[in-house]
Amino acid sequence: MAAAAVHRLLVSRLQRLAAGLARSRAALGKRERRSSYLLLAPLLAQTKARADLPPPPCVSTHNIQRFQWIGEFVPAFRISGSQVNVLSSPAEFYDTLKVDCIEETLQRSQDETTISDLRVAVLLDCTRGSRGKKNSRTMLIPLLKKFPNQVRISLYHTPDLRGILKLLVPERFNETIGLQHIKIYLFDNNVIISGANLSDSYFTNRQDRYVLLRDCHELADFFEELVNAVSDISLQLEQDDTAEVKLGMVHPFTGSRRDFCAAANKRIMSVVHEARRKQQLANQLMGLAESPSGEESPLDRNVRQADTWIYPLIQMKPFQIEIDEQVTEVLMTEADEDSRIYLTSGYFNLTQAYMDLILGTSADYQILLASPEVNGFLGAKGVAGAIPSAYVYIARQFYSRVCQGGLQDRIMLHEYFRKGWTFHAKGLWYYLSGSKWPCLTLIGSPNFGYRSVHRDLEAQLVIVTENCNLQQQLHQEKEHLYRLSSEVLTTTFDQPNRHVKLWVKLVTPLIKNFF
Repeated sequence: MAAAAVHRLLVSRLQRLAAGLARSRAALGKRERRSSYLLLAPLLAQTKARADLPPPPCVSTHNIQRFQWIGEFVPAFRISGSQVNVLSSPAEFYDTLKVDCIEETLQRSQDETTISDLRVAVLLDCTRGSRGKKNSRTMLIPLLKKFPNQVRISLYHTPDLRGILKLLVPERFNETIGLQHIKIYLFDNNVIISGANLSDSYFTNRQDRYVLLRDCHELADFFEELVNAVSDISLQLEQDDTAEVKLGMVHPFTGSRRDFCAAANKRIMSVVHEARRKQQLANQLMGLAESPSGEESPLDRNVRQADTWIYPLIQMKPFQIEIDEQVTEVLMTEADEDSRIYLTSGYFNLTQAYMDLILGTSADYQILLASPEVNGFLGAKGVAGAIPSAYVYIARQFYSRVCQGGLQDRIMLHEYFRKGWTFHAKGLWYYLSGSKWPCLTLIGSPNFGYRSVHRDLEAQLVIVTENCNLQQQLHQEKEHLYRLSSEVLTTTFDQPNRHVKLWVKLVTPLIKNFF
């Protein structure tokens, strides 16, 4: 890790400790035609064109350069902001994906006279994808049988669900031990990153976030390699519905946990290191590629038009990969006074470190969470049905700490409500002091909770932009979500639907790290 990155991480840890003390005193280009690589995979269709937006006053390049330290952790991909489209609704997400055309496209590729290089790769979580008699793997087996040479289906299995624990923990509850939670959708050089799964509610009435990045071959290459890496350490689904480990790999739950995690770390981090190495080499060549005639070369023109930086973050704590956690903590630590951070999570259950930083640093925070009525666990059977009440309890405890510290003017909570909908959006928008528009967003799968940080495999993007239209798109996305919310006040918790039973209060501290 670069020295500056280490320094910032140490600062982050020290400020977290200081925040805790303060709180006590007061009471984070391979080819034109790519094989289709999917983490729950679709094929992309052209997104709807958006009306031209008037150029607003936007954040200057000088201010944006403050975020270039993120490139010390991960590769930095420079693109034009015009290549980025922020999608706003489940219907627009579905129209962009066109999931139902995969089989048709594969069949057409087989009908061609030449040998097709079209490939479809699907990476699922093993426990979640195997739940029940009719599940994701049984739905995909016909595709695997019909196109055995073009389809690969991989099932990630956490190394922490093993032995007696694997035998005793029933379906659905076994997912709490650890998941493949990444939501990346690739086709050719197009990338969609989201927190949304590919099930009916996510296409109709479950609100999430979605960003389409078009013609970004280097970024697509990176995620293709990441999918390959996670797939290589996963079980491979066979046509008879069995799942076997890839030859030469350690088995995730019958083999040595230490050996499996070490091999996984090596395989996955090789993707990050190789992408950074290629970028460093490209930067060196760029410095030597000046046109002798003095005319602007295509390379120079592309660099000049690049006004947006994309940083892919991954978090895989079982494999000692903590990049997303480290970057998020530094972002929170270094947020200036009067800067504004809008943070949202479908499941409000922040880690202790994130809570300490929000309470102890100087930025203004507007935190959006699901009201009990739009919580995805509402109406669930058994113990899971009490989870919305547990989230209410966690939110009330955090709000009490805000009030005890007299921080109500700097930290505000909002509850999302939309009749007939559920809420699953997560991420943040970062507004520098005095700016009307955000210059940075985090978008992807992490919920900022214990599971995201410690148990699951997660990925998200840091998008940093000086492109005025993209900044305005991000601002409108945030406004759309917060417009459907109301501020949380002390009286909010007096409402009948906020009543939390005693047994829920007692068990929440014991189980909150599992949901």
